[in-house]
Amino acid sequence: MIRFAASQYAIELIEQWDDYAAHLDAHVAEAAAAGAQLVLLPEYAAMTLTGQLPAAQRSDLAASIAGMQALLPRWQALCEQIARRHRIWFCPGSAPVLDDDGCYRNRAFLFGPDGLLGHQDKQIMTRFEREEWNIAGGRDGLRVFDTPLGTLAILICYDTEFPMLARRLAEAGVDLLLAPSCTDTEAGYHRVRIGSQARALENQMPVLVSATAGLAPWSPSVDVNFGRAALYVPADRGMPANGVLCESEAVFTEQSRWLIGQIDAKAVAAVRREGQVALYRDWPEQFDMHVHPAP
Repeated sequence: MIRFAASQYAIELIEQWDDYAAHLDAHVAEAAAAGAQLVLLPEYAAMTLTGQLPAAQRSDLAASIAGMQALLPRWQALCEQIARRHRIWFCPGSAPVLDDDGCYRNRAFLFGPDGLLGHQDKQIMTRFEREEWNIAGGRDGLRVFDTPLGTLAILICYDTEFPMLARRLAEAGVDLLLAPSCTDTEAGYHRVRIGSQARALENQMPVLVSATAGLAPWSPSVDVNFGRAALYVPADRGMPANGVLCESEAVFTEQSRWLIGQIDAKAVAAVRREGQVALYRDWPEQFDMHVHPAP
């Protein structure tokens, strides 16, 4: 049984490092106090760091991304300290990271009680990321993380909308898929929700979503945020009929809040053997189909 906390995370203007560090530690401490073993923050949660840049720099998209790079090593160290202190597995969401090839990549990190386990880059970029942010797709493929909680993997936001990514992870033995998300419209939120529910259904595997929330008019990158934290499961025997184990109450909120729950990933996996349908088993059959022209 995994006790989890997924944040519906408000992007606040925090202008000093010490205030930011206290804010992040207090937010995670709230989840740890509720017994969470696994703590998830959303895609681009690290953009909160740009509040520490001069106003002219943080209000410029390219300049804010470039300027925050100097803060990322300190941010990673802080996240590692928080994971160690609270003895949790902690994904603090993602950040645009400048790689050695001169490209920015949307990168999520996973920390455990003993330090950094690794990172996962977003594989497929949205139009905004490609055409305005100049963020490149991941170059190292998909990764799995073996932990005492089970085998975890991360698909960042838009990646949940592409079936073969989750399928590869399911075939690699992933027990729980983490989906940090950042969407600026209700339509975007629903795309991620529908995609996450579809991946849970197809692979008979739980998907945990964390989302950004509220308004941040000072930021050109995460200024408007709609989304819900949620845990999706296959709609099958022993699971909720609608496939929603739990979700936060509102799509839009100005305050950070936690979705706290627990999931028996092994019980979800048992649905593959004992469910009313066998989607995971039957998946390969679709590739044998041929389209015949009408007579």
